[in-house]
Amino acid sequence: MTSPASPFHGLSAFPITPSDTQGRVDTAALEILLTRLVAAGVDSIGLLGSTGTYAYLSRTERRRAVEAASALVAKRIPLVVGIGALRTDEAVDLARDAAEAGADGLLLAPVSYTPLTEDEVFAHFAAVAAATDLSLCIYNNPGTTHFTFTPALIGRLAGLPNVVALKNPAAAPVDAPTLHANLRAAVPEAFAIGYSADWNVTEAILAGGQAWYSVCGGLLPEPTQKLMRAAQAHDIAQVGMWKARFEPLWALFRELTSLRVIYAAADILGLSTALPPRPILPLAPTHHPRIAAALEPLLQPA
Repeated sequence: MTSPASPFHGLSAFPITPSDTQGRVDTAALEILLTRLVAAGVDSIGLLGSTGTYAYLSRTERRRAVEAASALVAKRIPLVVGIGALRTDEAVDLARDAAEAGADGLLLAPVSYTPLTEDEVFAHFAAVAAATDLSLCIYNNPGTTHFTFTPALIGRLAGLPNVVALKNPAAAPVDAPTLHANLRAAVPEAFAIGYSADWNVTEAILAGGQAWYSVCGGLLPEPTQKLMRAAQAHDIAQVGMWKARFEPLWALFRELTSLRVIYAAADILGLSTALPPRPILPLAPTHHPRIAAALEPLLQPA
């Protein structure tokens, strides 16, 4: 299997990054998760995304994670690496580290403490995009960064060399076609528009989205891949069946947050005993039976 020209199409699976209480990445545990993704044939792996808790890891540990992932994946599947940081120079360094360690694409969120203006975000992206030859995806995650990309700003950024894709939070299903049309009108034809927020993504794919950046895909690649393929084929019956199977888990995501649920689910499935980085606390064991019950329909044959 060889990497396609762009890693920003299809199902991009985002695993957790297991680490200890000192923030040192457990590369052996990470490799267990990545091996499953390679075996499932996901379209790309999203390393060090929000689910991968990039913001809680040092530069050294981020690079170690990329090096371990790159060695295991060995270009069989594109590796997209999150490089968000508060400072532009730090994001530039992280971009170069990722490129040297074997990444196939970059994912950049405008992490901030002081709220950023559109001109500041544009300059930030311009500097990072120029730091390597890798393709770069805009990461619009206003719930975390408190910055929302407008279609106009996305259009400006799409004119920069190497900025070729968007990871956008999926809108409510009723709004998905309008949102996608507005984004599509703002960018060149070759620019790839993809979506996150698992519980709304299928409608965004049906509306024309080209990628699903998935939390579920990082832990449950097979059923997530089946739902994505059904949406890509506009097989409404299969989409409905798989959405019904996922809904109990998505309901827990909405209630308890996807990050906390996925860490607990990885433990329940015997894939990782890592805890989320402090100050994030793991879910109380009293939640585990509910999570196990929500996982059950996704572990059954189609």
